[in-house]
Amino acid sequence: MPVISVPQAFNEEDLYVDLRAVIGRALFLKCEGFNFAGSIKLKAAAEMVAAAEREGALTRRSILVESSSGNLGVALSIIAASKGYRFLCVTDARCNLATRLMMEALGSQVHMVSGTESNGGFLGARLDYVRDLCATDDRCVWLSQYTNPANWRAHYRTTAPAIARFFPDLDVLFVGAGTTGTLMGCARYFRRWDRPVRIVAVDSVGSVSFGGAAGRRMIPGLGMSVRPPLLDDACVDDVLVVEEADTIRAC
Repeated sequence: MPVISVPQAFNEEDLYVDLRAVIGRALFLKCEGFNFAGSIKLKAAAEMVAAAEREGALTRRSILVESSSGNLGVALSIIAASKGYRFLCVTDARCNLATRLMMEALGSQVHMVSGTESNGGFLGARLDYVRDLCATDDRCVWLSQYTNPANWRAHYRTTAPAIARFFPDLDVLFVGAGTTGTLMGCARYFRRWDRPVRIVAVDSVGSVSFGGAAGRRMIPGLGMSVRPPLLDDACVDDVLVVEEADTIRAC
């Protein structure tokens, strides 16, 4: 049993669900929600905060600011509470109530923006708010999960090696694409591996990440209303675009 002193030090890395009984093929689902933040976003949050601390960007007077549809916000709330930082999460109406209440219970401030699915959608409105805030308050430190290389490095360093360790004969890796931090970290790791692995990005109908038409999306954390700055198409072999109704039925 591990003994930890900070919440971000624990993550159950080695849990997989065998889906052969459901779909009739050798497909394994990697479970990433068994940590104190309840999602894979704890990895990116910890890596980005650590990078900002190493660079001297974070001080005791700093206010961490980030745009999030929910999961990264919870992860940063936990880390901020542990380290004594103030944290402001900028989100929108798709952030579910339980997630917002969790962030507030951890001492974070939550700001909800309004927006539409055109002209950058909710994400565009969130980013505009963060930019304006940072321009007017020098205490604000924006981690910017959408452009921060520490986002994908977290998965290059942890997620991908864990998969490689358990599946040395891996053929195809499916990765859900939001900011594409998980996707890029895993893709870059397996590009340098000693055997070929096909990388398939999973995106949502209504997302513009891979050139699709913008449309209404209700599931937070999957798809983007602007092209992800971290995305390198050369690292992706194929893209699978899924209707949200099919996503819910499959779950």
